[in-house]
Amino acid sequence: MLNKKSVDDINVKGQRVLVRCDFNVPLKDGKITDENRLVAALPTIKKLIADGGKVILCSHLGKPKGEPKPELSLAPVAVRLSELLGQEVKFAADDNVVGPNAKAAVDAMQDGDVILLQNTRYRVEETKNGEAFSKELASLADVFVNDAFGTAHRAHCSNVGVTQYVETSVVGYLMQKEIDFLGNAVNNPVRPFVAILGGAKVADKLNVISNLLEKCDTLIIGGGMAYTFLKAKGYEVGTSLVDDTKIDYCKEMMDKAEKLGKKLLLPIDTTIAKDFPNPIDAKIEVTVVPSDAIPADMMGLDIGTKTAELYADAVKSAKTVVWNGPMGVFENPILAKGTIAVAKSLAETDATTIIGGGDSAAAVNQLGFGAQMSHISTGGGASLEFLEGKDLPGVVAANDR
Repeated sequence: MLNKKSVDDINVKGQRVLVRCDFNVPLKDGKITDENRLVAALPTIKKLIADGGKVILCSHLGKPKGEPKPELSLAPVAVRLSELLGQEVKFAADDNVVGPNAKAAVDAMQDGDVILLQNTRYRVEETKNGEAFSKELASLADVFVNDAFGTAHRAHCSNVGVTQYVETSVVGYLMQKEIDFLGNAVNNPVRPFVAILGGAKVADKLNVISNLLEKCDTLIIGGGMAYTFLKAKGYEVGTSLVDDTKIDYCKEMMDKAEKLGKKLLLPIDTTIAKDFPNPIDAKIEVTVVPSDAIPADMMGLDIGTKTAELYADAVKSAKTVVWNGPMGVFENPILAKGTIAVAKSLAETDATTIIGGGDSAAAVNQLGFGAQMSHISTGGGASLEFLEGKDLPGVVAANDR
């Protein structure tokens, strides 16, 4: 899965190039409130323009569920992209995506021109990977470039189906970077390799925990999922978040770590409060107690200070670190200390540091450590499946080198 042809392996001069981007950006009153994804797509688009390709961009936005929703139109994206590229990005406003506007715009293209198609999820077939829509998309192009890692774990028309009807399918720079960092971290890491998993639920990370235990040297557990592990050790965890159906699984994983000679680190102390903060950023009274001394009427909401030191120490000697999931309720300043401590230790290390999308990416960026990380994944679900060792349909579909 890791050795794919990229935009550097082809020359698209005079060819029609369909590029699947991730323009699933947040909108408020028709304005884009975070344009990171647009900026991330620019290197691939600029390369194809410079080569003299006719660049046709497509993406989904939100969940229109197969029907045209004006508030989920990609029109604002075309406007902002035009500004970022310094040239017109023509918007093909067809509710059926590949309609008369798109066809006419493609027919009229000169080398180096750019057009953007309407939201691919306006078509109900998109998420079902339907043959007809895949063929329609392919009819516009000579070459297909997939640069949308965020949807690489889904087999849809615009990232997988289309490749069956286009001879050349390659990955863009963004996809290539994800494959290089995430793929190599999991399959060929420079050691010691430390993996940090947080977030609320053990259930979301079952296969990730198991797969990473086989690959890493040290596995660190934080966040809400830690309490199921602590309960599996026989500790009182009070009213903390626990998945009772996964206690045996946690025991199995602790046994597995021991058998494989891997370190599995769990919180040694915990930041507790009476209740979950409501609203989430509300002022809240907290204390820190040892992890085996959580009162029955209290709830663990972040790792404690000693745990933060323990985890930071484990990162210091690492050469590769992968982090997915916050250490506590990081949206609350009082309960963000554990997540900040881990982010800070990653920012200060010389190791290759990879943040696996989703909440951890949001936390690292919000806390101001983004620039110090080697790589922040653009896909939450996709990066999790990568860490599970699964093949991602959107990556598999590209031509091998």
